[in-house]
Formats: sequence, C-alpha cells, structure tokens
Amino acid sequence: MSVNLCIDWGNTNIKAAIFDNGTLKKAFTLSEDNLLVEVAGILDAHKPEKAILCAVVDGTEQLAYLLKESVKTYVKLDGYTSTPIYNAYATPETLGPDRIALVTAANALFPDRNNLVICAGTCITYNHIQKTKTFRGGSISPGLHMRFKAMHDYTKQLPEVSPDGDLVLLGYDTETGLRSGAVYGMALEIDGIIGEYESKYPDFNAILTGGDAPFFADKIKSKIFADPDLLLKGLNIIVNHNA
Repeated sequence: MSVNLCIDWGNTNIKAAIFDNGTLKKAFTLSEDNLLVEVAGILDAHKPEKAILCAVVDGTEQLAYLLKESVKTYVKLDGYTSTPIYNAYATPETLGPDRIALVTAANALFPDRNNLVICAGTCITYNHIQKTKTFRGGSISPGLHMRFKAMHDYTKQLPEVSPDGDLVLLGYDTETGLRSGAVYGMALEIDGIIGEYESKYPDFNAILTGGDAPFFADKIKSKIFADPDLLLKGLNIIVNHNA
C-alpha cells in the first residue's frame, strides 16, 4: 500500500482525497478555476505514489498530464479500466466512470450482499452490483436541482425555487408546491426503486451517497446505509488494483 491521490471530477463539484495505506486521511473540494494550482499543492504536500482521475466532463488533459508527470502510477478511469469487479455493462464506452467506482466500493464493503448504490447528484444513478461481483447497470433519473430547473425552464410561469425553505407535503402556494413535488417525489422514487430491488434480490443492501444524500437521508423510509465518501473509496481500490 502507499499514499494515493484520488480525484472525482463531477458535473457540479470536483473532490479529491488522500489515502494512506487504505485510510482516507484528508479530503478536498477543489475549484475548477484554480484546479491545477490546487492539485499541484496537494501533490507537493503529500507526495502520493499513485493517482487516479474519475471525470464525467471533457477538458481534463492538463490535469491528466500533471498527474502523469508527478506519480509512479496514474489511472484515468473509464469503462474499460481493470477493476476487481466484472463489468457486464453492454456499452462500457458510454458508462460513467463514477458508477464503476461506486459499485467497486460497495462490493468491497459488503461483499456478501447484492448492493444497490444510489448516488444523488446532478442526476440520480441507481447502480446494482450482485454479490457475484457482477455489475450490469441500473437506472438514471433527474436529480433534485435538475427537477427544480426543468419545472421552470419548460413552463411559462413557474419559478425556479430552492430546496431550502418550508417543506410540507401539502404545498400552500406555488413555491411550496414545487418544493413538495420535487423533494417528496424524489424520496418516494428512491424508496420505490429500493423496494423493487429488495423484492427481487435476497441478501439485499442499499447505499446512499452523492452531494444531495445528506438532504434525503432522513426522508427515505427504507433501511439504507449512507456513505458520502463511497466514490473516493472506490477510486482508491481501483488505483491499487492497477498498480
């Protein structure tokens, strides 16, 4: 084992973490405008031997070059990267690398379970990995902020509201009605999909992660395990696997 740098470049945020012998030692939220400088500072301070980049955006070439030049082992995660699990997704070239990292971590944490990883981010991804270490896919639906924005963008008069504010089941005006529909609708969707998987797979386990996970942790009725660092943990496992 060694000191590893794991970077998750998502649609909304860029996160990074330093792992030392498998333990997450320090986490960072990075700025896209100052990304190269901030990553160079992390590399200089922690001197990782291995680095992995998981990106769902374009334009990562400069960061990739910096990482390649600074560590002994560099991995750019995609649908064809070697992992400890079997990737049975039909179109690996279109598979978001974040989903691979999520199910890799889930299987490592709960190897005797059929795991459903729910990542509540820009989109909600439902990612199912069987205890045979096989990932076949799942489903994707609009995330919370996307729902608010869509209701505004695709209508003439509905405002774009924030998830922060008075949340009641019975909305008493347009703002609270939109908030109720988006938040409770998403929570009920998550509960419903968990229920469908649970009815089909024994030894079932559900894990919630992603930027909006804390907002929904107390709104989901199903038994669920929350882990905000699941993706980064998966990246650490994958980079060690490839070293």
